[in-house]
Amino acid sequence: MTFKFLKYCLLFSILTLVSGCGAYSFTGISLSPETKTFQVNYFQNTSALIEPGIERDFTLSLQDLILNQTNLDLVKSNGDIFYEGEIVEYRISPTTSTARNTAAQNRLTIGINVRFVNTNDDEADFEKRFSFFFDFEGSAQLVGSQKTTAIEEIFERITQDVVNASLANW
Repeated sequence: MTFKFLKYCLLFSILTLVSGCGAYSFTGISLSPETKTFQVNYFQNTSALIEPGIERDFTLSLQDLILNQTNLDLVKSNGDIFYEGEIVEYRISPTTSTARNTAAQNRLTIGINVRFVNTNDDEADFEKRFSFFFDFEGSAQLVGSQKTTAIEEIFERITQDVVNASLANW
């Protein structure tokens, strides 16, 4: 009798725990039930220094992250939520110098202006600038795989910041 009672108590506890965690999202994303679609308009590159292809790469990175972290469907127009904006900064600058007045370390900084519109919640709309950086050796040239890695790391951080600002309920 005691073993059977403990077995049922344990089963009840596990079921309560599992069903209580059902509405929780580890990403922190909270969407209204009527939000079913999203669109990401093409982000133009208006920075002073133009790096070919990064506008396409950023647009695709943002789309991929939203697809991976939500159950929303990507649409080309009339999305329940949508993102648009432009790349406003692409800059390489020295961050530290050597005794010979040469750069010991350089920094690639990318800044993106994002406009977010939620057609189901006007109060969630915003326009905000997001930026991040990648440091590399001053003697190195930012080309090839190092440039690809730098841009991917920057976009990974910026897109996550954009999703957090627009969809997470922290």
